[in-house]
Amino acid sequence: MKQYVLAIDQGTTSSRAIIFNKSSEIVCVAQKEFTQICPKSGWVEHNANEIWDTVCEVIKGVLDKSGLKLADIAAIGITNQRETTVLWDRKTGEPVYNALCWQSRQSQPVCEEWIAKGIEEKIHAKTGLIINPYFSASKIRWIMDNVPGVKERAENGELCFGTIDSFLVYKLTEGKLHITDVTNASRTMMFNITEMKWDEELLGLYGIPACLLPKVMSNSEVYGNATALKAIDASAEVPVASMIGDQQASLFGQCCFEMGSVKNTYGTGCFMLMNTKDKPVFSKNGLLTTIAWKVGGQTEYALEGSVFIGGSAVQWLRDGLRFFEKSSDCEKFTTTSDGVYVVPAFVGLGTPYWDNDARGAVFGLTRATSRENFVTATIESIAYQSKDVMEVMKEESGMKIGSLAVDGGASANNYMMQFQADILDVNVIRPVCLENTALGAAYLAGLATGVWNSKDDIIKNHSIDRTFTSAIDEEKRAAMYKGWKKAVEATRVFK
Repeated sequence: MKQYVLAIDQGTTSSRAIIFNKSSEIVCVAQKEFTQICPKSGWVEHNANEIWDTVCEVIKGVLDKSGLKLADIAAIGITNQRETTVLWDRKTGEPVYNALCWQSRQSQPVCEEWIAKGIEEKIHAKTGLIINPYFSASKIRWIMDNVPGVKERAENGELCFGTIDSFLVYKLTEGKLHITDVTNASRTMMFNITEMKWDEELLGLYGIPACLLPKVMSNSEVYGNATALKAIDASAEVPVASMIGDQQASLFGQCCFEMGSVKNTYGTGCFMLMNTKDKPVFSKNGLLTTIAWKVGGQTEYALEGSVFIGGSAVQWLRDGLRFFEKSSDCEKFTTTSDGVYVVPAFVGLGTPYWDNDARGAVFGLTRATSRENFVTATIESIAYQSKDVMEVMKEESGMKIGSLAVDGGASANNYMMQFQADILDVNVIRPVCLENTALGAAYLAGLATGVWNSKDDIIKNHSIDRTFTSAIDEEKRAAMYKGWKKAVEATRVFK
């Protein structure tokens, strides 16, 4: 039995390949950033061909560094930035336009048109989502409406739509497979999450032809072989055996298999998910209802809160304000925020506000404000936004949350994790492996190919690095959070 699984973690700013062994240990990592295209305010696009090129580079890189061959790999698992939308030619594989990133707000007018039709309630009941440019449907419509010839070609069946998982599988299988999985489908605003199929009524309301859409698969099964990788290593054909959206992958990688278990991933954005098992819980206060995964014929659901700007706020400090050279250096500058609040609403605000028009703001500046205060306030803003999400999650689920599993690059920041525990008043649990998004995809691929036999096998490998507990009292916590809420309110007023 082969002992290794290769995970492709295709994120918002970079692509990574990670090889895991049977003990869930990282054998090797390769990473490559790609271009962020921002032609107008609020627009964020990616070159899908560049993404594919970076994926090939990191696969080659991880094989070269590890000394392994594809013949040693049991399976490939894919996890991806969700909602990001690509339309490409069915025969040539060439995109008709840049991929519209999940962060991009350029389809806001499309959403406003749909809101004016009064179909919000219907969409929420069917998809668990709200009308927002975040999701794929309005992005498809924008491309159809704004790129010459695309509407006609889409209606004629000449084009494919996919989130990044679909595009990568199409490329890996040299055009043989046009598929997606239930988690990515559930983020398009076109998939009926209780009937588990593309919703014809919604497609009609959106004016999106069904022939564009991929076939929807489960999260753990052999889909086909990655024949395109023969150009990198002709030693074997490796099966692609999992696809899963990044946040659901993290939930799986954190072993959040029980009802009410919660994780938060600190990546470009922050995404908090609670496993609700086989019952979808429909929120009235800004949480999203989404599919957690489908494995062995069983579908499980999750409640999700989305913070649009998480780790990308640290990138802003690094690249935009040039406060430090490496993102990892930011912890050296954390001391105290000294009454400063940063609201990083660069592309609007997510849960529970869903305010597309809000923009970033800073409050509490004085002549004594230092770079250290500003950096600390920015770090704290990520934790405050996560508290906004958890407060709604507790209310909607009716459950007391005693602990939070954390992962993602920014979770390595001890100051942020301690502040997160302080402001939430829960135990913040950081595992040894912070690459739980990639690990979740690897687990699902390994389950499909016999590397692991069950969830129990996986749980045995899960180990904790550190648990952070609150070190402040309720009075101080309430005062700090009150200041944050005032800052957010002021931000939303000033538009």
